[in-house]
Amino acid sequence: MIDIHTHLIPHSAASGYGRCVTPEELIGAMDRWGVTQAAVLPLESPECDTEYGLSAEAFAAYERFPDRLIPFVGVDPRQQRALDKIRHYHQRGARGYGEHKCGLAMDDPRSIALFQLCGELRLPVLFHIDPGINYDEVGLPRLERTLKECSNTKFIAHGPAWWSAISGDDDRAGGYPSGQVKPGGAVARLLSDYPNLHADISSGSGHNALTRDPAFTKGFLARHWRKLILGTDFFWVGYVAPQIEWVTTAPMPDEWRRAIAEGNARRLLGL
Repeated sequence: MIDIHTHLIPHSAASGYGRCVTPEELIGAMDRWGVTQAAVLPLESPECDTEYGLSAEAFAAYERFPDRLIPFVGVDPRQQRALDKIRHYHQRGARGYGEHKCGLAMDDPRSIALFQLCGELRLPVLFHIDPGINYDEVGLPRLERTLKECSNTKFIAHGPAWWSAISGDDDRAGGYPSGQVKPGGAVARLLSDYPNLHADISSGSGHNALTRDPAFTKGFLARHWRKLILGTDFFWVGYVAPQIEWVTTAPMPDEWRRAIAEGNARRLLGL
């Protein structure tokens, strides 16, 4: 399996979660879960967490475990020379960009410029949507404009306010809504209409979206199994990673399971 969403935040106590993992502890968790490779996503915007996880630190971990870890580059689009930084880490071997998690609108021009460069460099962009973070309105119109303006860029969607839009009654509050998924959700429509959009199933939000309404999930997987990617959002000691159990035990054809667990990530990252 390939986990497309992990973090190393060496200077944070991960307040509210637990102690952040070391690179050795990340590798140990991967071994327990049967994960052969994991992408390490920097967090370089002030809205991300209590502390930063820097691109330099992600690359340092990758250099220690080059066969197991996949380095991403992260910047804040408000940072001076943000585009130059992406070019620098692309030359050093970055396989993707993210986690893009900043306090701007999803279609802010500074982010659009960054996304377009990633398209030129063939770096997939993994982004987080939540109230106040890459924020959007009902129906995700800002994301849709972004997908159109950056049609050469591959995107991987993530976050509570992305996955809550799986249901037609999404009110943009984010969180982990429960109960039946209503028709008309933006998630299924955008995954169907835009070849450059994918989604990872990480964190509580991804797992919740795929387990809250099993009858809906069966049809959702049938339509979108080529677009879904295993991720855990693992970064703190004690995280259980329910996505691992889901992808290995949920009822689905073996072809879908292999694609979600590994094949879609390999194709998207060029592994």
